[in-house]
Amino acid sequence: MRFTKMHGAGNDYIYVDGINQDVNRDPDFIKRISDRHFGVGADGMIVLEKSELYDFKMAMYNADGSQGQMCGNGIRCLGKFAYDHHLTNQLDLRFETLAGLRTVHLLEDNGQIVGGRVDMGEPTLLTSALPMMIDQDNFVNEPLNIMNHTYQATAVSVGNPHLVLFVDQMPDDLTEIGEALNNDPMFPEGVNVEFVTVIDHTHIKMRVYERGSGETLACGTGACAAAYACIIGQQMARTIEVELSGGKLQVDYSSGHLFLTGEACTVFEGDY
Repeated sequence: MRFTKMHGAGNDYIYVDGINQDVNRDPDFIKRISDRHFGVGADGMIVLEKSELYDFKMAMYNADGSQGQMCGNGIRCLGKFAYDHHLTNQLDLRFETLAGLRTVHLLEDNGQIVGGRVDMGEPTLLTSALPMMIDQDNFVNEPLNIMNHTYQATAVSVGNPHLVLFVDQMPDDLTEIGEALNNDPMFPEGVNVEFVTVIDHTHIKMRVYERGSGETLACGTGACAAAYACIIGQQMARTIEVELSGGKLQVDYSSGHLFLTGEACTVFEGDY
């Protein structure tokens, strides 16, 4: 299987052309190839497919073999993957995903694709959209107790479920908290957990626990969820820089949509 290893702000995936070759989708295979010691090493695998509706279809798999709805960093890289492999010559691409239509504008510098701006769609605060099993229509700036800690929390869906926890400093047991929330019956389909420190009106720092992958260096949908939670619940600016362990992303909120801008980088190519 021919593949390309790519990352956006350190959020790395194995990218595969599923149009011109058969791709093994077995969860055990995805776990094996994603393993950082015995495989290629990645947060998961993303497959480019034909779409009957749009330019391409995105199939995204987590490192544990489970399928995810969408990945903001991944879809930027997938656009670069399609362009670099001469499967398109367009800079504006429409992708079919499990979270719906996502459009990507590729950013070019000296003839090279270096990043992209993704229309991430309309976020929602409806707890039923996550889903979150709680007797409230939304959960914004609410106290949440987990593992003997109480956090100010906001639940957001951006096509996949997120819980944003505001912290003064990052907890040492971040992974344990993320796992506990992901496995809590309150979230029957699991949840991605963002730990956010507000720096100023336009700048936040964030670490993220992703369901199916654990802590990752960046999460595009998580950055969008965190920025939206800040805009709605903290009255922050509508353009926010999100500083993650793997780099920086920009989130803009305009006309009811979230837009994510960041790098897209090729690491290496190979045969597995």
